[in-house]
Order: sequence, then C-alpha cells, then structure tokens
Amino acid sequence: MGGAFQTSREIFTNPIWQDIPKFRIFFYIVGNAVFSNEGVRVGGITLQRGQFLRSYRNLQSDLEYLENRSIKKYSLSLIKKKIDQLVKEERLKIEDTELGTLFTVVNYSIYQGFDNYKTNNENAERTEREQSENNSRTEQEQNENNNKKDNKDNKDKNDNKDNKKKSPKQVYDETSPYFKLSTFFFDKIKENNPDHRQPNLQTWSDEIRKIIEIDKRTIEQVKYLIKWVQEDEFEKVNVLSPVKLRKRFDQLVMKVKAQKKDKPNKPHYPKEDMYARSNGKDVEQPGNVRLFK
Repeated sequence: MGGAFQTSREIFTNPIWQDIPKFRIFFYIVGNAVFSNEGVRVGGITLQRGQFLRSYRNLQSDLEYLENRSIKKYSLSLIKKKIDQLVKEERLKIEDTELGTLFTVVNYSIYQGFDNYKTNNENAERTEREQSENNSRTEQEQNENNNKKDNKDNKDKNDNKDNKKKSPKQVYDETSPYFKLSTFFFDKIKENNPDHRQPNLQTWSDEIRKIIEIDKRTIEQVKYLIKWVQEDEFEKVNVLSPVKLRKRFDQLVMKVKAQKKDKPNKPHYPKEDMYARSNGKDVEQPGNVRLFK
C-alpha cells in the first residue's frame, strides 16, 4: 500500500505510547483507513473516509512481529481486548459485517487535516505572543509601581528604615543536597555522553529544590528516577535536565511501574543495599528507596 498519513508529535506523551499492542493496532487501522473523501467500494460495502474493513484473524497476521528470531502473533483475545479499550476511549467505532469488522476512526479528519495542525501552530504562536506582550506590560507596570514606591520611600525614609529589602538570589554550595543531586544528574548524563555541555548547576539545583520542596518528592525518589531515566534507552536522550524531569515526573513513575510489572523476576538489590540482607531475609535499612511498589 502506497501513500502516507500524518500524526501529531503529542503521541509521544500520550498514554497509548506506553501500551505497545494497543499503539500498533490503533496506528495500523489509522494508517490503512480510507483517506479519500469519495470513499472506496469493497465487496459491496462502501467504506467512507476514516474507515477500514478487516477481520480480527487477518489483523492477527498483519501485526506479526519478530522476537528472538521467531515470528510471534498477538492472541485474538488480546487484540479484541485492546480494540474494546480503544472503543471505550472513543478512538474507534466498530461494526460487524459479513466481510469482517468495519472500523471507523473517530476524529479521522482532525488527525489527517493539515488545517488542524496549521491552526494549532498558529494558536500556539498567538498564545506565546500574547503571553510575551502580557509579561512585557506587567513588567512595565511593576517598574512604574516600583518607581512610585521608591519616591515615597525617599520622602519617608526616616519612618521606613525597617522596610524589608529584596532577598538576594539563593546560592547553593557543594554541600547542598540539591547541588549534590544536580551533580549526580550531570555525572549520569556524562556516562552516556562524555561531551555533553556543562549546565548551570545553580539553575539545576534550584529546579531540584522545587521538585522536593514544592512537589513534595523525596531525595531518594528523585535520585532513583535520575538513575533510571539515564539507564532507559528511550528516556536517556529525552530527559536531560531537572526541568524536563519535573515536568514528566508522574509520567516517568508510571512507566517505571509498568516496566516492573512486565518483569516479575526476583527482587534486584542495588550494591549499596547488599549488606541489608542477612540469613536469607531482607532487612529494610533507613533511607532505602521504596519509590515503586
């Protein structure tokens, strides 16, 4: 089959990206759905734009994949389960016919409409421009207010000696736990890419502080996730700063949990925790990371 179809980059942050069978099924149907506005006639059935006619058994063959040098197939029950989920999520509609199941992609015109992406880009640019204008206007108003306040303070300086001064920007020294985590993060990145550009560790430290103090994460949780993302083949090239780590923290936690469910092996003990086991029993030590159950 020739031709092409498009999709938004937002797919990489959508939960369907984590569910490989569902992802493959959905995009196989989207990619093979009728694109023409006039529709297509198949075996006495007219397929409209965004529709695809296929049996579950044929889908099973279509979705074959190679694993350990052998051809694998999804079970029919798994395919049906994932399609039912897609229907429940209002991504697909299904209808039984004599020739197989008729799949209708919900919002197909939005997925494949160039104007939609153009509109989204224009909206994003307009929003960014408006925010920039608002920030400039707010900054100007603040400056005017500050000037008025300064004039008043100069007139009444004898009565306002105890006015609070603006606190200086916080500086993190090497003993700060936030600075240590920032250094740990950068060291992990350099293990994968020794030529990675040196970041501003003060800025990184402040962002780490926000993760812990504002978002209420523990130091152990943050350190665990830093180590995990830099060992993950996909995330190690996507999460390269505390800002990105904070933005995707909950999503990354879910990914770690899903990964652990897929590997129900015996517990793995980090080297630093090996001493915590005695007489064949695990002994929990203070500070052990218990981020994901």
